[in-house]
Amino acid sequence: MATSKGSTPSAEYGEGSIRVLKGLEPVKQRPGMYTRTDNPLHVIQEVIDNAADEALAGFGKRIDVTQHADGSVSVADDGRGIPFGLHPEEGVPVVEIVFTRLHAGGKFDKGSGGAYSFSGGLHGVGVSVTNALAKRLEVQVWREKQVAQLAFEHGDVVEPVTSRPAVSGDRKQGTTVRVWPEAKYFESAELPKNELVHLLRSKAVLMPGVTVTLKNEKSGEVQTWAYKGGLRDYLMQTLNADPLIPLFEGEQFATSAESENFAEGEGASWCVAFTEEGAPVRESYVNLIPTVAGGTHESGLKDGLFGAVKGFIEMHSLTPKGVKLMPDDVFSRASFVLSAKVLDPQFQGQTKERLNSRDALRLVSAFVKPQLELWLNQHVEHGKKLAELVIKQAQTRQRASQKVEKRKGSGVAVLPGKLTDCESRDLNLNELFLVEGDSAGGSAKMGRDKETQAILPLRGKVLNSWEVERDLLFKNNEIHDISVAIGVDPHGKNDSPDLSGLRYGKVCILSDADVDGSHIQVLLLTLFFRHFPKLVELGHVYVARPPLYRVDAPARGKKPAAKLYALDEGELTATLDKLRKEGARDNSWSISRFKGLGEMSAEQLWDTTLNPETRRLAVIRFGLFDVPQTEDAMNKLMGKGEAASRRELMEIHGDSVEVDI
Repeated sequence: MATSKGSTPSAEYGEGSIRVLKGLEPVKQRPGMYTRTDNPLHVIQEVIDNAADEALAGFGKRIDVTQHADGSVSVADDGRGIPFGLHPEEGVPVVEIVFTRLHAGGKFDKGSGGAYSFSGGLHGVGVSVTNALAKRLEVQVWREKQVAQLAFEHGDVVEPVTSRPAVSGDRKQGTTVRVWPEAKYFESAELPKNELVHLLRSKAVLMPGVTVTLKNEKSGEVQTWAYKGGLRDYLMQTLNADPLIPLFEGEQFATSAESENFAEGEGASWCVAFTEEGAPVRESYVNLIPTVAGGTHESGLKDGLFGAVKGFIEMHSLTPKGVKLMPDDVFSRASFVLSAKVLDPQFQGQTKERLNSRDALRLVSAFVKPQLELWLNQHVEHGKKLAELVIKQAQTRQRASQKVEKRKGSGVAVLPGKLTDCESRDLNLNELFLVEGDSAGGSAKMGRDKETQAILPLRGKVLNSWEVERDLLFKNNEIHDISVAIGVDPHGKNDSPDLSGLRYGKVCILSDADVDGSHIQVLLLTLFFRHFPKLVELGHVYVARPPLYRVDAPARGKKPAAKLYALDEGELTATLDKLRKEGARDNSWSISRFKGLGEMSAEQLWDTTLNPETRRLAVIRFGLFDVPQTEDAMNKLMGKGEAASRRELMEIHGDSVEVDI
């Protein structure tokens, strides 16, 4: 399989490359939905990311960031320059659209001739959010022997686009954006220096040949980063312990020959170090965007490393009797820098801190595993050293879990007969899924990870336990079975319950994605809030979010045929819009609506709802309200004598309900 690190410059980037999907007022009203509000770093990062996208596309070699004495920040690049002619459909200068419209940008144009094949700015809210939250923003563009400029205040144009012919001494091409962030939107107006330095240094690491500078006008300090050694040099500089074996590094990108599995150019670069001590260093990126919360590309690295190391250990018969290896036994001592290229990355939330794309797991794992297998078998002594470390980690983990089991073992009630338990006794790994119906329970039992996932099917709707006395709870078989399976007795909010018998670190409510499923979910949440509040307080209760729709998408452009899943109507609409943008004809896809979890095959249930790397699992917390406020709200919703309160709530809020678990 051929590999290619760079991007081939292509792609005409002109006025027609920009697509509009419209207003900045929502950003000003609720900035936290679009960006981090602790400080302005993320809105500045959006500008830096645009400059980096130009370098990633092969058109820029410099990114210069200046912190000015007046509190503003400017970002200059030598890319192609944002087009400033009139948009063919909108009749407005393109550069103005980019900074004033949500869902507008060259990143949406993914077909042949699109301005960007791989970029991080895929939500389409990037610099428009920066503009919305800025007192003033100025843009200068050098492009096609012209120099253009315009300025905004509070997101509105105050100096329309003007242009002049370039003269001697002008830059040939590029963009400079200067931003004055509006302090009222942020907890602190100061940019965190360490985070900014880390961000800029990482851009240089991930783009060998690109020079990144940071200048502070107040102090006069200038820092410059340009790495030739790439990921290896960066990881060695940041490690806080000596590697046990030589670093494992590699890269691989799909060619057109592998287009059945991955889009051409998709792939990853990585460098991994295994250490016996010290806190691991872990940094990952998608199309140069830092994913500080990890995601499916990190899961792919984890899966690939584990598969290769486990295969080596088994091939050489190194596993001691009674030791069962788990992925964390390998991953817990791994430090890494991972840079993935994904054609159309899906992030969790607008801040892009976690990658959710399911295909990224398969992509990275498929490239990492064979390369590490080959490396280990070419360096058997190093492989055996790594095997010793991994086996030691597994033995330590198993000893710890045995101690916990011994402490729990005495006096445990007989577990419910319909509980399909997991094999592990490690509280940190174990998960219990409370599943709606025997049919769904059957699919879940077949699709689960037997090592760590237990299934307890529930019949019908659980009793509304809001006003049930604790002593009478066990009259209800379902509540009795839940309590016994979890290993914790019902208790009140002021009690100090004995949690030593807790058998699962995660208790997950898994119900259909329809109205009845939502009702069952609310009844179970009522039970936990009212009678198991300590589990909620400590973050042990979760809600699984299965999809309502499956879309069988045809092959389109660089993307192969695929099965896509949508959580609800909104996601379905977004999915179909995305397919159209990728070149799929209307109705060339088929849409299936899941009537219930029981309709899903075991494989589908695993892929969408059970697999820890690709599922959507929301932890239940008391949230923004304190316990008394939450209790008052729950009483209005679940109390038997509160029909009038519920009617009032529906009359007031019925038209503005948003589901946000």
